[in-house]
Amino acid sequence: MRVPLSWLREYVDLPATETGRDVQTKLIAAGLEVETVEQLGAGLTGPLVVGQVLTIEELTEFKKPIRFCTVDVGQANQTGEPQEIICGARNFAVGDKVVVALPGAVLPGDFRIAERKTYGRVSRGMICSGDELGMGDDGSHGIIVLPPEIEIGTDATELLELFDEVLDIAVTPDRGYCLSLRGVARETAIAYGRPLRDPALLDVPAPNSYGYAVKIADPIGCDRFTARTVVGLDPEARSPIWMQRRLQKAGMRPISLAVDITNYVMLELGQPLHAYDRTRLDGPIGVRRAEAGEKFTTLDGVKRVLDAEDLVITDNRGPIGLAGVMGGANTEIADAATDPETGEVHGTTEVVIEAAHFAPVSIARTARRHKLSSEASKRFERGVDPQAAAAAAQRTVDLLVLLAGGTAEAGVTEIIAPSAPRTVSMPADHPDRVAGVTYGRETVVRRLQQVGCDVYGQDELVVSVPSWRPDLHEPNDLAEEVIRLEGYENLPSTLPTPPSGRGLTSRQRLHRRVGRALAGSGYVEALNYPFVGEAVLDQLGLEADDPRRTVVTLVNPISDEEPALRTTLLPGLLAALRRNVGRGTGDLALFETGLVFRPTGEETVPGVLPVDRRPTDEEIAVLNAALPRQPRRVATVLAGAREQAGWWGAGRPADWADAVESARTVAREAGAGLVVRADRHAPWHPGRCAALYATVNGEETLVGHAGELHPRVIKALGLPERTCAMELELDLLEQAGEGALQAPRISTFPVATQDVALVVPDEVPAADVEKVLREGAGELLESIRLFDVFTGEQIGEGRKSLAYALRFRAADRTLTVEEASAARDAAVALAAERTGAVLRGA
Repeated sequence: MRVPLSWLREYVDLPATETGRDVQTKLIAAGLEVETVEQLGAGLTGPLVVGQVLTIEELTEFKKPIRFCTVDVGQANQTGEPQEIICGARNFAVGDKVVVALPGAVLPGDFRIAERKTYGRVSRGMICSGDELGMGDDGSHGIIVLPPEIEIGTDATELLELFDEVLDIAVTPDRGYCLSLRGVARETAIAYGRPLRDPALLDVPAPNSYGYAVKIADPIGCDRFTARTVVGLDPEARSPIWMQRRLQKAGMRPISLAVDITNYVMLELGQPLHAYDRTRLDGPIGVRRAEAGEKFTTLDGVKRVLDAEDLVITDNRGPIGLAGVMGGANTEIADAATDPETGEVHGTTEVVIEAAHFAPVSIARTARRHKLSSEASKRFERGVDPQAAAAAAQRTVDLLVLLAGGTAEAGVTEIIAPSAPRTVSMPADHPDRVAGVTYGRETVVRRLQQVGCDVYGQDELVVSVPSWRPDLHEPNDLAEEVIRLEGYENLPSTLPTPPSGRGLTSRQRLHRRVGRALAGSGYVEALNYPFVGEAVLDQLGLEADDPRRTVVTLVNPISDEEPALRTTLLPGLLAALRRNVGRGTGDLALFETGLVFRPTGEETVPGVLPVDRRPTDEEIAVLNAALPRQPRRVATVLAGAREQAGWWGAGRPADWADAVESARTVAREAGAGLVVRADRHAPWHPGRCAALYATVNGEETLVGHAGELHPRVIKALGLPERTCAMELELDLLEQAGEGALQAPRISTFPVATQDVALVVPDEVPAADVEKVLREGAGELLESIRLFDVFTGEQIGEGRKSLAYALRFRAADRTLTVEEASAARDAAVALAAERTGAVLRGA
C-alpha cells in the first residue's frame, strides 16, 4: 500500500515538521512494515510552468516527425514573448495547455534544461510528459495536456503536486484494514496521540424500496450489498488533477472519471466498488454461484470458464462480474466518443454503484483459480469492513455529483444478512501475563478503545470487536494489540538461564565435526529446501520399487512441482551444483548435512494436541508415532578440477576416488572404519560405484554409497561430465563409532616400511585384500596403503597386481628387520589363504 504523506495529513494533524521518515519510524514501532519512503520530486527544480501552445510547425526534412512549437508562458520567461520549443510528441494540438520546463530547470535524473540548437532551430525549453517529471504513466503515453481552465504561467510543481513523500507499506494478511488511507490514518493517529478525522463518517440516507433491484441468492458469500444510482453524468467530464495525482502516487493509473472515483474511494476507505453502465444492465442485479462451465468475459478481455464455487454478479443475461475480483466487459463504463456526423459526444451518463461485502475465502479461491489478482480481491481476501459499504457508496455518489455534474437518485438499495457483533472475553491482566509486563487495566482498556473496541467489565473484560478488524478472534489477539501499541521495544529482554552440566548432544557434536572436516577438505556447505518432485526421482534413474520413491506428500506444498519431502540429499545438492555451473563456476565441491524422510508405512494418524496445557508423554508418543523415520545424512558432490593446474604442476579432475575419500573423512570424525566394496546402485555409474559399510552393533551394515554418477543421470540433470557424489547415513556412523575420539599417540621410535605386491584374480576387491593383510600383520601394523594397481601380460589374463605399503611401529622399542619381516610374511600368508593371493615374483 502506497500512502502519500500529503493525503495522510488530511485525516491526521501531523506536526508540520514531521517528515516521511519520522512517520515511518512511528508506524514501524506500531507493528506496520513500512519498507521505504519515496521522495517524489527529488532533484527537480524550476522554472516549471503552464503554457499554451500557439503554433505548431511540422519539420518534415528529418527521419522522424519533429515539431517546432511556440508556447505562451506569460511572464514566466521574464519577457512575455512566446517560447520556441522543439518537440517530437504528437498528442497535443494548438490551443492545448501543457507543462513547460524553461531553461535553468532540472528534471529528475539530473536532466538539465538549457537553450540549445537542434534540428536546425533553437529550442528554449521542453514540453514535458509525465514520465519526464517522475509522475508515472497517466494513460496518454505522451505530453501532459492540462484542462483549459488552468491559467497560463501557473507554477506546475504546485499544480501537479510534484513534491511529496510516499510511504510504501507491506500489509500483512492480518492488517487488511491498512490497505486504505483510513486504516493507515487510524494507526498514525494512535501513534501520535492525535484525533482521527474518519472519512467514513458521512450522512447516509436510509435504504428504501425504490432503489435499483438486487437479488441475493447466496447470503453466505455476499452478506451485504449496497446499490446507488447517479444519472445525468457529463460524458466529457475528466478527473481533476488532484485526484489523478493521488491515484498515481498510490500506484494506480487514471482511466476515466467514473472509474477513477471508485478507485479513489477504495484507496480512501478500503471498500472495493464497481460502477455499471445502467443502460447496459438488463433487469435486476443478482448474486449467485456460477454454473459449472459457464463462460464470462472480464474487463481485461479474457473469456473465462467459471467454476461452480465462483461467486458472480448477474443480470437477466447471465454473469456481468466476477464478484470481488473483476467486472465484466458487457457492462463496462463507456469512454466518451464524438459522433463524426453530428458532433455529439456519447458516453456513459447513468451508472449504478455497487458496494458489497463478500466472503474472504470465496474471493481468495476465485482469484487463485483464475490467476486473476486485482486490487479488489487483495482487499476482500484480507477482510473488508462490511459497515463501510454504505459510506463508500455515498462517497462515490457525492464525488460523481460534484465532478461529473450528475444527479443522485433517491432510491437506496441495501441488503444485509443478519449477524451479531463479535465479542471476546478476556481477563484484564491477560496482556500482562502474555508480555511479562504489568500494564494495568486502564492501559489495556485505553489501547483497545484506540483500535475501535468497546470494552465492558472490570476484572473480566468483554470486548466488542470493531467491524474493520476481522483478525481479532481471541484474547491473544487483543493482547497483541495492547503490546504492540505500548511498544515492542519496551518489552524487557531476559535470557533464560540454561541448566548446568549440559551442552551439545553427541549427535550435534558429530554433526559439527563433520561440517568442519569437510569444509577443511575444500567443500562448501549448501543448504537446500527439503522438497522433491516425481520428475527428479525419474531423472535419478530410481527403479519403481526403490524405497526412495516412497515419499511423504505435503498437503500445502510451496510448489506443486515439488510436493514431497526428500528421501535423499542428492537432488538438492545436484541442483545447487547445476545452478552454480550455469553461473560460470565450473570447479565445485559441495556438501550438505540434513534430515531425509523415509516413511515405513506403519505411521498412525495423530490426534490434535491441546493448546491450554503441556501435552502428556503419551500424547507426544502418539504424535511421534505418526512421523516418518527421519535419519540424518551427509552428502557431497564434485565436478570440475579437484586440484588446480599452475606453475607448480598439472591439475587433477575430481573423480570417484575423491567421493570415496570424502566418505572416509566423515567416518574418521565419527571414529568408525569404512569398508569399500564395488556395487550397482542408482544414480551411480555401475562400474564406478562403491558401497560403504561400517560395523554397527557387531554387524557389517551398509551406511552409504559413493562414486561417479551414471551418464544418463548426468545428461538428464544437465550436470558436468564425470560428476561424482557421496551419501552417508550419519546416525549409523555414530552408532559404529568407538566412543569418544582419542588423540593419536605419537611414538618416538622409528617406522619400518615393508612393500608387498600381491597377484590376485580380477574379481577380488582390493578392500578385501587390505582387510586380510591388516588382520594378518597384527598389532605392529600402523597403517597400510594401496599405492599401485597393475595389469598386463606379465601378470596373466584375468589377474591383477596390488602393491601395498605397510608401516610397522612399536610403542616401546625399535623394531628389528626380523620382526617387521615376520609381520609382513604373516600378512602375506593369510592373504594367500583367504584370497588366493600370490606374492609377485615368487
